[in-house]
Amino acid sequence: METPQVPAGDDVAFDPASATIVVVTYNRSHLLSGLLESVIRMDPKPGHVVVVDNASSDDTTQVVESFRDRLGTQLVYRRLDENTGGAGGFSAGMETAYELGSTWMWLMDDDVEVLPDGLARMGDWAPRFRSIQGRRYDYDGSEFYWQYRVSVPLGIPIPFAPADFDASGYREMNSGCFEGMFIHRDIVAQIGLPDPRFFIYWDDTIYGWLASRVTPAAIVNEFVLRRTREIKQWDMGVRHFNASSDMYRYYILRNRGIMKHYYEEHGAYRPFAFAIGTAATFAKEILRLAFVERKITRVGWSNLMKGLRDGRAIARDTSWRVMPALTPTAPQGR
Repeated sequence: METPQVPAGDDVAFDPASATIVVVTYNRSHLLSGLLESVIRMDPKPGHVVVVDNASSDDTTQVVESFRDRLGTQLVYRRLDENTGGAGGFSAGMETAYELGSTWMWLMDDDVEVLPDGLARMGDWAPRFRSIQGRRYDYDGSEFYWQYRVSVPLGIPIPFAPADFDASGYREMNSGCFEGMFIHRDIVAQIGLPDPRFFIYWDDTIYGWLASRVTPAAIVNEFVLRRTREIKQWDMGVRHFNASSDMYRYYILRNRGIMKHYYEEHGAYRPFAFAIGTAATFAKEILRLAFVERKITRVGWSNLMKGLRDGRAIARDTSWRVMPALTPTAPQGR
């Protein structure tokens, strides 16, 4: 099935006020506070900041309200009735930003800070691309490596896609990461909102892939974010292998079933290759347990197996439907 292509960009100068930062948070008000402080230091600032609260039980509401009069831009606080995970939070946040009329939506978790000129750096690329990923500094100030390409038949990231940039200043990508995705409303209109049913994991990978099918997508050699939370890692030299959690391990395998439906919908599903990718994903989580967390527990193992079983059930569910495109009558961007 051939997909219509949205032009890569246009000649219209980037207007910072047309951008909305979308932040998803859950019980990490101390990290959220650091991110909002970084927005105060931004120059230029976005037109809006949307904070989606996944039903936090800490003082997140009070922290957000303490920034309302000093953020220097319009703050929209959306508190959800239940924890919908990162996937549900970003789906709700993008829906809000879209309804605000935002032309650009910049997505991020609460455990980053925006560099002061981050929006200007992303805006420099806005006339050329409509799905853009900037770069991040890790917690210790080192360059964070993100796997910006996936093997579609296998449904897994390519571990050692080149990390360096040539004179062009960008590399083509076919994936996405909600820790820094910068996306145009025209693309959101065509591919729809992120699928909240993922809850966590693979949601941004699939969303970035969907975007790359309709417009040229790029990771650009611009450092715009800094991670503010230390994560246990196994340093492999070229890249890091991060620690995970038992909940993540479940969804990593379970959500393969959702991925299958998206690939199948767009004519990209190859059963044998995808099964190899699932086996590789399972093996990767065993390695993560052994070499990063240095333990293989009964709970960790059982969550992997349960994820596999539930993923297969989802994959066999013929009633499953992917997220629809948004209606063309939605508000137009500035």
